[in-house]
Amino acid sequence: MTRGRAIGAGFLGGAVAGLVMTVVMLLLAWLFGVATPLTIFGDRLSVFIPADQFLSLMGRVGGYNHLKQLGVGSVIFGQIFVGALGGMSYGLSARKRRRIGFAATASAFVFLPLMSVAVLLWPVLGTHYFGLPIARATLVTLLGLVAAFAFFERTLVIGFRFLTRPTVQINDQEFTPRIGRRAIFFGGLGILIAGGGAGLLRKLYQSATFSYDGTQYKGRIVQPITPNDQFYCVTKNVVDPQVNPSLWRLEITGLVEKRQTYRLDRLKALPAVMQETTLMCISNGLDTGLMSNALWKGVPMSTLLGAATPLTGAAKVRLHGVDNYTDTFPLEKAMDPTTLVVYEMNGEPLPHRHGSPARVIVPGYFGEKHVKWITRIEVADANAEGFYEAQGWGPDFIVPTRSRFDQPDHESTFNLETASKGIFLSGVAFGGDRGITRVEVSFDDGENWQEAKLDYPGTKLTWALWSYLWLPEGADDYTLVVRATDGEGEVQEWEEDRPFKSGTTGFHKIVVHVA
Repeated sequence: MTRGRAIGAGFLGGAVAGLVMTVVMLLLAWLFGVATPLTIFGDRLSVFIPADQFLSLMGRVGGYNHLKQLGVGSVIFGQIFVGALGGMSYGLSARKRRRIGFAATASAFVFLPLMSVAVLLWPVLGTHYFGLPIARATLVTLLGLVAAFAFFERTLVIGFRFLTRPTVQINDQEFTPRIGRRAIFFGGLGILIAGGGAGLLRKLYQSATFSYDGTQYKGRIVQPITPNDQFYCVTKNVVDPQVNPSLWRLEITGLVEKRQTYRLDRLKALPAVMQETTLMCISNGLDTGLMSNALWKGVPMSTLLGAATPLTGAAKVRLHGVDNYTDTFPLEKAMDPTTLVVYEMNGEPLPHRHGSPARVIVPGYFGEKHVKWITRIEVADANAEGFYEAQGWGPDFIVPTRSRFDQPDHESTFNLETASKGIFLSGVAFGGDRGITRVEVSFDDGENWQEAKLDYPGTKLTWALWSYLWLPEGADDYTLVVRATDGEGEVQEWEEDRPFKSGTTGFHKIVVHVA
């Protein structure tokens, strides 16, 4: 066998084997909720990208959803390309040795990749999209990798032998004919496999988060309580978990005297509370709608931690979702009676996209701390970090006082006759866990202020909805500004030195034209 023939057969065999491996991974994800490098490689890599560089990268590719799609596509291409390179290496080795035994190929294409990927992805191997506890999920992920790599190894070996096996004897000498027809057949088989993989990928795409990630809630539709299907949504995942309640467990681990495990029925049997709380994303801009309000039902986290008894040295809790998302906040906040593990939202079971079967509610903190699909509460020391903290977000995660206009729109124009009857202004204000006591509006870019009406004052843990009937003095261009005062008497302000990674501060302004 010539060197060129060995390389060509190996390249084709490796590329098809990489396709087969990718399709197996897609099947494992679709049928059994198994995490594969297609989804968790990006999670592992992203924690090493500083927040400002991450946002810059998002901007260059057209947003978070495009970045997710680019990430998955790159991993798929990378797997096939690396598979082809592995096939070439195998072809060169097979040229020198008549036959390479199973032990050698299994070591090279199953166990060595398994060890490499396990080391690289270890922190995220506990992912499982149907909700297995972390330890069991890690084992299932590793078994899934073994299966995928085994399919790669068998496809490569069998494919290479098919492409290169001797079929003709001339004068008692074996003759290997040109591999063109076999290559066409084997390549066609690869195309069929790719078609099946594309079908699976299409199904996963249809169930992916692209259609709802970044959902905002603002404008004239805003109500005191946000309907579940309109509640703002931000997720790091390409595909969000669809947790099977019968598989799900909530573990209390770490620096505790007695580890605890809760099935859903045990959690629901504990004394529950109803609590209205507003959530807001840390990346919510002054005029955007990544903020919503709901009525939650669940169990105080202090009840769960009290049963486990935190040890001396415990300073934080680190929360783990089944999607390998983690975040932290102080143990003192975890013991606050308003910090909940909830399983109902507005009188209904939690929707899948909002954390079914259970998530955490942490009043006063940005939305990233309200971990969805919670599966473990780890009591940890002061050095513990979460997913976004490792990226450099923070260090301040307390929601600053915010307010905005929901109507009229920026750059609205009214004729003088309509304006003389009054222009209706409305919006929301939010003070974290401090409540809102006052909202004011200015019609001259902050020179003078008028107090607005609180149509829905809310509670200490929620937003307030405000309105004002404005009678312009005449035809002109007006710059309108809104500001709020929280329940502790602090007036909303712009914190010039606050980094964007701790959330935006400032004042929402709109321009209204009265013609």
